[in-house]
Amino acid sequence: MSISSSLSNALSGLTAAARMADVVASNTANAMTEGYARRELELASQSMGGTGAGVRVVGVNRVTNEVVLQDRRLSDAAVSNAEIRSDFLSRLEGRIGNSDDPQSLSARFAAFESALIEASSRPDSASRLASVLESARSIVTQVNSLDRELSTIRVEADQSIGAQVKRLNESLAQVDELNAVILAQRSSGRDATALMDQRQALVDEIAQIVPVRQVNRDHDQISLFTTGGAILLEGNAAVIGFDTVGVITADMTQASGALSGLTLNGMPISSADDGVLGGGALGALFAIRDELAPSAQGQIDAVARDLIERFSDSSIDPTIPPGAPGLFTDNGGALDPLLEVGLAGRLQLNASVDPLQGGEAWRLRDGLGAVTEGVSGNADILNGMISALSQDRLPSSGEFSGGPFSASSLVGHLASQVAGDRLSAETREAYALSRQESLTQLSLADGVDTDHEMQMLLKVEQAYAANARVIQTIDALISQMLEL
Repeated sequence: MSISSSLSNALSGLTAAARMADVVASNTANAMTEGYARRELELASQSMGGTGAGVRVVGVNRVTNEVVLQDRRLSDAAVSNAEIRSDFLSRLEGRIGNSDDPQSLSARFAAFESALIEASSRPDSASRLASVLESARSIVTQVNSLDRELSTIRVEADQSIGAQVKRLNESLAQVDELNAVILAQRSSGRDATALMDQRQALVDEIAQIVPVRQVNRDHDQISLFTTGGAILLEGNAAVIGFDTVGVITADMTQASGALSGLTLNGMPISSADDGVLGGGALGALFAIRDELAPSAQGQIDAVARDLIERFSDSSIDPTIPPGAPGLFTDNGGALDPLLEVGLAGRLQLNASVDPLQGGEAWRLRDGLGAVTEGVSGNADILNGMISALSQDRLPSSGEFSGGPFSASSLVGHLASQVAGDRLSAETREAYALSRQESLTQLSLADGVDTDHEMQMLLKVEQAYAANARVIQTIDALISQMLEL
């Protein structure tokens, strides 16, 4: 080997060692950086005229486990979906309350029944009649509040869908742009790994909104597909369409056209949680807006209807005219079974007994249609109300199993349903979190190991010193030759 070739080999070794030192430094500095993938320097021998001519740097590669990365992204989507569902059910359960909570719906029904029993023992007591009226009003207030809460939840979900769709479109456009920049960087021979880290972070964000699969293409390009089969990025980024609304009432649905669905590049697609964009945060928000909250609304409307029907029987109060409402009304009028949707928000006390609406509390005792006060000791109507409240009957609507129910047991069954759904949702959330944690740990195992990097740095130092020693030796030989 000639002196010139030896010098060339040593210089190429120094260059490779310097690049390796840069890679080790980058790995160590970014050991805690989210989305950073460990770098490895790819080297290859080079030759000139069939003779070894040192080493050349092929490039810097990102080290990732694609299988684990893909599975972890799917677990991220599942966690987002489960958390949103669980939060909704926890919020709903908190508004309905449990039996230990004095402000719960069950406790209010129990207080109403107790007030009726006390009033029936002393029907002449104005204070006890007032207590019945107040406890009935508290039920109406709570049921109205539940209706408003569900409307608020649906509006919040609708607004969140709009924000998620906006973020999804922005992220897809940024990934598409990074694809183009990475291609340009690679074509010019520059390192594009930092850009690839940015792209991976964006894909991770997208994966929380919708579950995606990444397909690697030539020249470090990627395509994105949802697990439901939608093409999000293939050459060009897809555009997701959605329109938010400001107010949502109980009767507003996507099927009626009152609420927006999703479009993909201008074409309508299913917005269901098991649809082409379902399975992540976006699917869970649509499930709340279009399925879970309306289902809960139907159950609460069924409770309101059951309450109205129990007290509209003329056998309880003979003074009620045919077709007239009883103690509880649908916005002041009689119940129309065909207009049950949103009934919980329209539930009101009969104006004839409510002083706030110009009525008199003594009509609780003497009859809603009474013109003048009757015998103060007559408790027949109050006793009839107690019987109506405790009577076991099948609800006219709603999805309640195991009936018939008294009014209190129907409310208790509703609370039990929500609590059971919440527990199931929390179980699914716990499983999804456990799986996500396991996959995250597997993903981190392929990340930066600072101990390994320090060992690599020692090898780099040794290689650098060896090549430097070769150059020193060649320098000494040349000096001796020049002195001859």
